[in-house]
Amino acid sequence: MAKAQKKQALGRGLSALLKDPENDIQSSSDKNADKVIGNVVELDLASIEVNPFQPRTKFNDDALEELASSIRELGIIQPITVRKLDFNKYQLVSGERRYRASKMVGLETIPAYIRIANDQESLEMALVENIQRQDLDPIEIALSYQRLIDEIKITQEKLSDRVGKKRSTITNYLRLLKLHPSIQNSMRDGDVSMGHGRALINIDKEKDQLQIFDRVVRSGLSVRATENLVKAYKNSDNKIQNIKSSKSSIPEFIIKNIDSIKKNLDVKVDISANADGKGKITIPFNSEKEFKRLKKILAGD
Repeated sequence: MAKAQKKQALGRGLSALLKDPENDIQSSSDKNADKVIGNVVELDLASIEVNPFQPRTKFNDDALEELASSIRELGIIQPITVRKLDFNKYQLVSGERRYRASKMVGLETIPAYIRIANDQESLEMALVENIQRQDLDPIEIALSYQRLIDEIKITQEKLSDRVGKKRSTITNYLRLLKLHPSIQNSMRDGDVSMGHGRALINIDKEKDQLQIFDRVVRSGLSVRATENLVKAYKNSDNKIQNIKSSKSSIPEFIIKNIDSIKKNLDVKVDISANADGKGKITIPFNSEKEFKRLKKILAGD
């Protein structure tokens, strides 16, 4: 405990140093820069702005509330990373969830690592760190990869080394950006998975891609069933009207009732079944709070 208090006191001391106009550190060669760069500093939340290069655009409210509760009880365990913009003005590089949750709790300061970087370096740091640390949806990851390639002028081979992913993995993500925007949005909302998207991308004709996508959503098809549907389409000379119902198609009694199940539970429900009516229902949840809510509904409490 004494060590933690000493570290926190040091952070506050460095914070006071940064607020002194005579110590306006702009580069690593400036006076006292070595005392700040690489160390944890307590910064005013009001002095930090959100990074416009942040690839994450959606934040789960339940997950933020859980993080806020954890911060309220235990404090910030992992400091955020910021870059210096001007005197006592900073911009997030990584850690926006911690930043948002801290504001929810009502904290006035937050521990942070300070970096001095230009916009391109900041973009690269933000994208790479978020790809590695955050639970981005497939489209956000794909957009992050594409931005690194376009704006940092990096090849897929070098990107593979930078983010620690196989080149084939990066290619699979990038291909998702060729899907129709409505399919991309459904992936971002969690209505269909990356597996569904990878299957649908094999359909070149946009109109047919959307029609098959609509069938996948309406019938609640699994990834395997979607792959079979696309295969049937390809084997029918790319004529959607020639696709016959396969044994993996969802039975009519499920199609008629799936919407009422989703509406009652208020979550996306994944149902897979064969023509004989044998299958399974998968109900996802994102937090303990949501799990208890679902349990209460299913138990009829």
